[in-house]
Amino acid sequence: MGQKINPTGFRLSVTKNWTSKWYANNTDFAKMLKEDVDVRIYLKKKLKNASVSKVIIERPAKNARITIYSSRPGVVIGKKGEDIEVLRRELQKRMGVPVHVNIEEIRKPEVDAQLIADSITQQLEKRIMFRRAMKRAMQNAMRLGAQGIKIMSSGRLNGAEIARREWYREGRVPLHTLKADIDYATSEAETTYGIIGVKVWVYKGDTLGRGADAVAVTAEPAAEEKKPRRAPAKTTARKPAADSKPLVAAKPAVKRAPKAAEAPSAEAQKSGE
Repeated sequence: MGQKINPTGFRLSVTKNWTSKWYANNTDFAKMLKEDVDVRIYLKKKLKNASVSKVIIERPAKNARITIYSSRPGVVIGKKGEDIEVLRRELQKRMGVPVHVNIEEIRKPEVDAQLIADSITQQLEKRIMFRRAMKRAMQNAMRLGAQGIKIMSSGRLNGAEIARREWYREGRVPLHTLKADIDYATSEAETTYGIIGVKVWVYKGDTLGRGADAVAVTAEPAAEEKKPRRAPAKTTARKPAADSKPLVAAKPAVKRAPKAAEAPSAEAQKSGE
C-alpha cells in the first residue's frame, strides 16, 4: 500500500498538513477548491524562475492569506517590492477578496522534493542526460542531510522510440512508515520528443506531529539485535601439573601369525596303520 499511494495524502493528519486551510459549506466548497487550483497554476507559471516549492492558502473571515515558499524570495518580491504588489493585485482580482501575500525562504533547496524535480525537468529541457541530472541531484541531497532519496523518470528517455522508466535510490526511503517524513513531488519536462515525468521522494527522518509542532525522533537500536557470530576458540594442548605422574605410553598390540600345522611323523603313520 505504501509503495503505490501518494506519500503526502497517506500521511495527512499524521505528519503532514493540508496546503489549503479553510472551511466551507457544501454550496461553496467546489468553487473555493477550484479557486485554489487556479491560483496555484497561475503562480507556477508567473513565478517559474523563482523556484517556488509550495503555496499555502488560508481564508480567515472573508480574506485570503497566501504564503509562498521559495528559495529565491528576491525574485518574487522584486525591486523595492514592486513585483509582489502587482502579484497581490492580480490575486485579489482573481479571488474577489482582500489578499495578503507572505514570502517564506527555503534554506536548503537541495533537499526539497519539488525544487529537485523542477531542477531535473529544466535540465532535461536543455538536453542534459537524464542519468547525470538524477545522480547529481541525489548526491547534493545526501550531502546536505537527507537520509534517503529516490528519483524516477519515465517517458522517451534520451529520445528513445520506446518509452520506459528508470529510477535510482540512495539511502533509506520507508514509504509505509507513517512517522517517516517523506517529501514527495512530481514535475513534467516538455521536450521535443514528448513529455518526460519526474517523481522525487526525499526521506528526512522520523517525526511526530505536524508542521511547526513536529518533533524529530532519534533512531534507537533494536533491542533484539542479533550479535555477530564469534570465531571458534583455538584449542591448545593441556600441560600436565607439576605433581602429576608422567603418563606411560601404552605399547601397541602385536598380532601373532597362527602356527602352521606340523606334518605327522613316520612313526605315527606306522602306528596308525
